[in-house]
Amino acid sequence: MPSVTAPLGGGGAIAGGSAPTAARGHGGGRRPRWLRVKDWDEHVEHLERMAATPGFLDLRDRVVELAGLRPEDRLLDVGAGTGLLTVAAAPRVARVSALDNSPAMCERLARKLSALGIGNAEVLLDGATALPFGDGTLDVVLSNYCFHHLTHTEKDQALAEIVRVLRPGGRLVFADMMFQVSVRDRRDRAVIARLARRMVVRGPAGLWRLARNATRIATGRWEHPARVEWWEDALARAGFAEVDVRALDHEGGIARARRPPGPGTRCAAP
Repeated sequence: MPSVTAPLGGGGAIAGGSAPTAARGHGGGRRPRWLRVKDWDEHVEHLERMAATPGFLDLRDRVVELAGLRPEDRLLDVGAGTGLLTVAAAPRVARVSALDNSPAMCERLARKLSALGIGNAEVLLDGATALPFGDGTLDVVLSNYCFHHLTHTEKDQALAEIVRVLRPGGRLVFADMMFQVSVRDRRDRAVIARLARRMVVRGPAGLWRLARNATRIATGRWEHPARVEWWEDALARAGFAEVDVRALDHEGGIARARRPPGPGTRCAAP
């Protein structure tokens, strides 16, 4: 069975598993569960069900296709969760490292890899802002719906780490939530309206969820998605070339880029 390892040099939180302690309000009282920072160890089954939906299966296929995987590639899946990308990529490459900082997600993925007989994958319990790899040791980095759980500063740190560990010419491909909670941008308004309609049609339960989400936004307990334009700038700042970031027909988007070839590669820190 593939082991779950926790290499030295762990980093910040990543999607697919962020397990901080429960937030507390003034006076030491515990906040309601829906106002706490999400503990991904408690959401393994939910993530498994979500990963099996047509939308996420389509995202998986798009990311894997755009990566142009080759039999000799060494690949890293950042925020691997229960293995949506890892399981799809493993038969196509030499080696996969699946990285997540939720122990429960890592344990589930290790069991899954063993059950499927996938022997060229390792599961790493670690974070995205200090990757446990040497400089220029990876060919491909993939990620799916991970980065919106990081602050923008952490996103910059993660990109700097990714460009560091990629070999010259190495590829980065990821899907993520690419809109912001804003009424200024037409696409953002359309996404928010579509999500709100989905909740309203569910009746009282949907209205309650809509109210909870509004409270999360107002209190700062919310994800940190970034627009396409932010990602374009951030990838360029980190030193990537051939940057291509595109919005999809929902709240998501897909980005791809390369570490420039040659000795002049710039690995910019944020």
